Amino acid sequence: MNRKQRSRRAGSFLCHGLCRAAVVLLTLLLAQAGFAHASVALLMEEPYGHLGTFDPTGHSAIYLNHVCAASPIELRACRPGESGVVISRYHKIAGLDWVAIPLVPYLYAVDDISQVPQPADRARVDALRDAYRRTHLEGLVPDGRHGRAPGGDWTQLVGSSYDRTIHGFEVVSTAQQDERFIAIFNDRSNTGHFNAMFHNCADFSRVVLDIYLPHAIRRSVVADMGMTTPKQVARSLVQYGQKHPELEMSAFVIPQVPGTIRRSHPVDGVAESLVKSKKYLLPMAILSPEFAGGLVVAYMAEGRMKLPQNAMVFNVDDEEMEPGEPWPRQPASSGGERTLLTTPANTAALAPSIVAAP
Repeated sequence: MNRKQRSRRAGSFLCHGLCRAAVVLLTLLLAQAGFAHASVALLMEEPYGHLGTFDPTGHSAIYLNHVCAASPIELRACRPGESGVVISRYHKIAGLDWVAIPLVPYLYAVDDISQVPQPADRARVDALRDAYRRTHLEGLVPDGRHGRAPGGDWTQLVGSSYDRTIHGFEVVSTAQQDERFIAIFNDRSNTGHFNAMFHNCADFSRVVLDIYLPHAIRRSVVADMGMTTPKQVARSLVQYGQKHPELEMSAFVIPQVPGTIRRSHPVDGVAESLVKSKKYLLPMAILSPEFAGGLVVAYMAEGRMKLPQNAMVFNVDDEEMEPGEPWPRQPASSGGERTLLTTPANTAALAPSIVAAP
C-alpha cells in the first residue's frame, strides 16, 4: 500500500469515527435538551450533486432548540426531552413557503438516532426517506406513480446529513423571543412563492433571524450582486455576534455521514463562485475585463469567509471534543447546563477565524 492509499484510508477511518462520535454524543445530549438554554442557530449547508456544482451557494435553514413542530406547518413550544425543529423555505413542496421538521429526522431521516446507518449508501438512504415520508409527510408529499416515492425537492426535508456537511452558527435566545416567533409564524400565510434571486432559502433565514436579532443580517450588493446567500447570512450573523458578546456566539459542524454517497462541496458566494471557476472567469476576462476585474475586487472586499479549521462537532458540559479525538469520554459529573450544540465558552477562539475580513 503506497503513501497516498494509506492517507486515504486513514482519512476514511477518521471521518467514520468522527461522525459516529457525533451521533452518539447527540443521543446523550438530546436526553438533556430540556435543560439547555434556548438558542437559535443558522445552518449553512454545503451544496452537493450536479446542481451543487452548478450552483455552489448551498442551502440554509434555521434550527431552534426550544421550538417544536405540532405538524410540519404548525409550531409550538417544546416539551421536556424534545430536541427542537429545523425550519426552512423550499421549492415546490405542497405549495408551501416553509416546512418544519424535527431535528433528528431532518438530519438522519429517522425518529430514533440509533437507527442511523453507518456507513450509508444511496439505496438505504432512499428507503429511510421514503419510510419517514409515508409515516409523517404523506399529506404534503403523496405517493407517486404506482405507489412509489415521488420525485422532487421533498428529499431535502429529511436526511440532510447523508448528502452534505452542515456548518452551524448559534446564538442564545429567550423564551419570550421563541413565543413571539411561534405566534408570528403560526399566524402568517404559508403560501410558497419561491424566487431564487430575492425570495430564496437564505432570504427566509434572514427573515427568521430578524425576529430574534433585528437588522443583524444584510445582503451584500458587492459580493452577491444583491442576492441573499447562505454564506452572506452566516458572515453577517458572525459579525453581529462579535459585536454583541452577550449573544454568546458559537460555531459547530455536523459532518456528512460516511458512506458511498458523494461528498458535498464547500459553500461559495456569488462573486466567489465566479472568481474560483475558470470556465466562467476566463471567458469573462476576455469578453469584459472590467467586469471580471470588478468580480475579483468584490470577492476580495466582501466575499471572503474562512470557516474554523477545527470546529467542535458536539460538546458536553463545556468540554470540547476535537475532530479525531477518541470517544467515548467520561461525561462530566458537574451539574452544569448541557447544550445541544456548542457552548459559548468556545466563542472567543472560534469567532475571529470564521470571517476573514480584509
